[in-house]
Amino acid sequence: MPKYPIPDFLKIDLEKTTEKLVKCIRDHVSEARVSGVVIGLSGGVDSSTITALSVRALGPDKVKVLIMPDRESSRKSIEDAKRVIEVLGIRDVVYADITPIVEAVLRLGGDDYDTAPRIPKANVKARARMILLYYYANKENRLVVGSGDRSEWLLGYFTKWGDAAADFYPLLGLYKTQVRMLAEYLGIPEDIAWKPSSPDLWPGHKARDELGAEYDVLDPILYYMFDVGLRDEEIAEKTGAPLELVRAVRQRHLASGHKRSPLKVCVP
Repeated sequence: MPKYPIPDFLKIDLEKTTEKLVKCIRDHVSEARVSGVVIGLSGGVDSSTITALSVRALGPDKVKVLIMPDRESSRKSIEDAKRVIEVLGIRDVVYADITPIVEAVLRLGGDDYDTAPRIPKANVKARARMILLYYYANKENRLVVGSGDRSEWLLGYFTKWGDAAADFYPLLGLYKTQVRMLAEYLGIPEDIAWKPSSPDLWPGHKARDELGAEYDVLDPILYYMFDVGLRDEEIAEKTGAPLELVRAVRQRHLASGHKRSPLKVCVP
């Protein structure tokens, strides 16, 4: 994906942002009295950026990376993850094929890998990765660092108790576009920083196919919707996006509210 024009309202001071996020990571690790962090590295821009920030904060020796493909994962994503590891000088790397875990869960649910419903199977993959991350975190006294960004959070574009499960989330204040800029600033290869987003949960999986647009379109909509508080018609006029897409973004946010507040308590 080529770089796209960045509107002024999404531009950030990359040096100051890096300093603040590095301090955030360092402070969380120090306060928790742990030996370091563990990160699931997919080869995408978010996990690559959080890995780069963690290395800056703690040094490569305190950053453990898990690459967790399954049999449907993109080979390109795996190669991109390996490139990031090489660029950042990380030596503590675990390569774990989660296919056997996914197959075991699907069998317990009465399905097999090839015929199981797509979305439930995809969520099993995300939760299998969460289990492995927390296994190593518990075993080695580490914190799990979440890689979700503000765009995904507002859209509910994550798996509850899956990729959303972490001990802290340094990127939740940044839109996807801002994470892309930060990734390039941190030395992540340009083609990784700007490639089309994909959760890589099934062959050919692209975020735009589920969300209706790429993040260069979605981020301005989200900014005017949640940071400025404009009505849908005003957002469509400001951004040039179809009104139908703006309304779909708002509906997606409303429908995914349970993901952002997962602990629902019934008080007797």
